[in-house]
Amino acid sequence: MQPLLSRFLANRVSDALEANQAIALLGPRQCGKSTLARMVLKAYPESVVLDMERPSDRAALEEAEAFFDANSEHLICLDEVQRVPELFPVLRVVIDKHAGNGQFLLLGSASRDLIEKASESLAGRIAYLELTPFLWEEAACSEVGFTDFWVRGGFPRSLLAGSAQASMDWRQEFVRSFLERDLLQLKPRLLPERARRLWMMVAHCHGRILNKSQLAGSLDVDVHTVGNYLDILEAAFMIRRLPAFHSNLRKRQIKSPKIYVRDSGILHALLGIEDYNALLSHPMRGFSWEGLVVDHILARIHPLAQVSFYRTAKGAEVDLVVEHAGETVAIEMKASAAPKVERGFWSVLNDIQPDRAYVVSPVERRYSLKGLVEVVSLEEIIEEGLAEGWLR
Repeated sequence: MQPLLSRFLANRVSDALEANQAIALLGPRQCGKSTLARMVLKAYPESVVLDMERPSDRAALEEAEAFFDANSEHLICLDEVQRVPELFPVLRVVIDKHAGNGQFLLLGSASRDLIEKASESLAGRIAYLELTPFLWEEAACSEVGFTDFWVRGGFPRSLLAGSAQASMDWRQEFVRSFLERDLLQLKPRLLPERARRLWMMVAHCHGRILNKSQLAGSLDVDVHTVGNYLDILEAAFMIRRLPAFHSNLRKRQIKSPKIYVRDSGILHALLGIEDYNALLSHPMRGFSWEGLVVDHILARIHPLAQVSFYRTAKGAEVDLVVEHAGETVAIEMKASAAPKVERGFWSVLNDIQPDRAYVVSPVERRYSLKGLVEVVSLEEIIEEGLAEGWLR
């Protein structure tokens, strides 16, 4: 029997329901949104749950306003709500009519579609939370060790699969299903095979500067088409674009974003990395570690914090810069247990003058470099960020 792992977002969802008329819980397919919703709904025993992918549940909303009015005393949970954008004007009317908090819990797998449709109708009435696949802090109580977690990623069925092969099989099927089913629900005109090729290219560019012209040339399409496909992959939480740091420093800085596949397990499936031994010898290992740490930090980033990376035209770089409450934190990622930082890293610290600087590596105990930089583990950088307030 698979263990029931806790999610740090659970309390935040409950608190948000108490404080807002509607909540949208967003995240990729099969990351655990429905499971988390069931946990939260235990406090609302008379809640009503409808899945918008189930024909019978969609039929129940043919007279949506009447249905919502009839159940106005109960919390209503709508799963895969991006499938029914026509509901949002009705939701606005019902929410305003009944006025109280905790009326709707909306679950969605397409951030952009859901946010755009909701923002047109529900501005000031809805709060958004994003659920990622499992983070290590949530998975650490399972029987899966950290190296397996890194290889498998955080999607529940991949993480908790009975074997490495079963995990890889699930992820490969997830990729196939997303391309052949979910992608076409988001944008019917997109070509699954083209999206697959682009996704594979992004995997090989993971952690590097995005070059849309290069991708367009490889796909034999124009840059605008590449941008459309990237937008959809990002809206479905499959990839992430990290913006470049902008400042008034008198140095030529890279302005294009970095690009990442958002889950390490999906990245490894796209790259054909089957186990930790294969990862250890793979040239993408360092970039994989970087993406893993970025995922964990951005999953808990304070909503008012600004995140970016810094890189000059000469190649001096820091992987992540966090700006919050007037302070700047510089974070470098190194997959080695004995990390060595390049001269360019120190040059960047001199440029941006951060208040604190870290190197995040799979180390067993923290230590300092030159008395200026703390070398810490993944767990410790999360603890530091929570203590300092730029994570929450």
